Amino acid sequence: MLIVGAIAVIRFAERHKSKRPWLVQLLARKNVKVAAVALANNNARMIWAMMTNGERYRDPQIA
Repeated sequence: MLIVGAIAVIRFAERHKSKRPWLVQLLARKNVKVAAVALANNNARMIWAMMTNGERYRDPQIA
C-alpha cells in the first residue's frame, strides 16, 4: 500500500513542480520503482515515529 501511494506521489511530482527537491534529484538518478521504494520507506519511517511517540503529522513547511 505504501508503494502504491509513493507511485502516486511520484506521478504527481512528474506532472507538477514538486516541493520535494530530494525526490526530484532521486528521480533524475534512479528508476521510478526504486524511487517509489525509497519514498515508501521514508513514509514508513515517519509513520512508525509518529505511532511510537504518539505525535500528529506536521507539514514540514509549517513546522
